[in-house]
Amino acid sequence: MNYIRGITFAPFVRRGVLDKEEARESLKAMRERTGADTVLLAPGGLQKTAHSTDIGYDSEYTMGDRELKEFIGYAKSLGFRVFLKPTVNCLDGTWRAYISFFDEDVPCEPKWSEWFASYTEFQLHYAEIAEETGCEMFIAGCEMVMTEHREEEWRRLIGDIRKVYHGPVSYNTDKYQEHNVKWWDCVDVISSSGYYPADDWENQLDRIGKVVERYHKPFFFAETGCMSTVGSSLRPNDWEVEGDVSLSEQEEWYKKAFHAMEKRPWVSGAVLWSWNPELGSEEEAKRHRYYEIYGKPAEAVVKQFFERGDK
Repeated sequence: MNYIRGITFAPFVRRGVLDKEEARESLKAMRERTGADTVLLAPGGLQKTAHSTDIGYDSEYTMGDRELKEFIGYAKSLGFRVFLKPTVNCLDGTWRAYISFFDEDVPCEPKWSEWFASYTEFQLHYAEIAEETGCEMFIAGCEMVMTEHREEEWRRLIGDIRKVYHGPVSYNTDKYQEHNVKWWDCVDVISSSGYYPADDWENQLDRIGKVVERYHKPFFFAETGCMSTVGSSLRPNDWEVEGDVSLSEQEEWYKKAFHAMEKRPWVSGAVLWSWNPELGSEEEAKRHRYYEIYGKPAEAVVKQFFERGDK
């Protein structure tokens, strides 16, 4: 597998955002400023709560099919590989990792079978788009931790995806969960969210390496990143960390993460979180303490990593 130099672009944006000229200009800037050769697009599906069984993806809250297809075409015209990762979220703000149901069916209660039927419809809708537009990878969801023990349903879903999409299929498990997924053999590529503390990368890569060795599959980080906030390098997965802006802390986190990755030949790259569809001034960007790297010192670190990350 070719080394992945990727960034997630405009995740979960509302309908119409990708139609804007600002989005196209932002994607072009991402290519020029970072050297990224892969863009990951994440259409958002929505369910009301973590225990709802109906997933919607045709409202104003989700990018439209036409604009998505056209944007994929534009990305390819810039030389990007495109990965598609349809991701479900909860309208009430509950993190998707907590989506769960009773393991034994109970009358009048929501059921795994109902949820997986809706989730499969959601995934297959975008798998068809990935096939039609020639996406280079399809990632069947993200950080669905409390669903992952439902091995039979996940295997069936991956099989159904392969009937409509004929490129490589992956699944993005969450941080610290790589060794808990028991069905890696049915995907082509293992991927996870690499939000590890700055000084813990070596330990975590030792652990993940054993999973990769067991399944003999390529591996990459489908998400990774750190906010430019004091304290975020210790808890990079926590988007609610509060503190002053620290551009240097984000920069140092990226240096340590990339240094650790480069020592492991089985790490086939990374997709960073994330890049906005509209860019302001660099001066304004330096005042933001979220994950974006545009205009911040970490951007130069990323470009250096992407330029030398061809194995």
